[in-house]
Amino acid sequence: MIYNIKPCPKPRMTQSDRWKKRPPVLRYWAFCDEVRLMGLVLPESGSSVIFTMPMPKSWPKKKRASMLGEYHQQKPDLDNLFKALGDAVYKDDSKICSVTMSKVWGESGSIEINKA
Repeated sequence: MIYNIKPCPKPRMTQSDRWKKRPPVLRYWAFCDEVRLMGLVLPESGSSVIFTMPMPKSWPKKKRASMLGEYHQQKPDLDNLFKALGDAVYKDDSKICSVTMSKVWGESGSIEINKA
């Protein structure tokens, strides 16, 4: 199932984020709300998750065409993307025991979850 949600990494949060309202933290909370509203389902085991990261608009068409579907090997880290997704779907994400993950370049951001 493909969900048209732009992936967002989980930021490092501190106590002061309760009142400081830093932009990365606000983006993370908005992402969590969007995931919950869409009713995204993440199986506890045996699933694969593909994070499609949007390409920068400043890239020329030739580079965009060559990078489409290629692995995304930049920040944000794959584990931080999955931490955000797991926290948004489950209150206690320690239930997740087996998952295969990857992140690729795409025209727009999305999250694809395939059940085994």
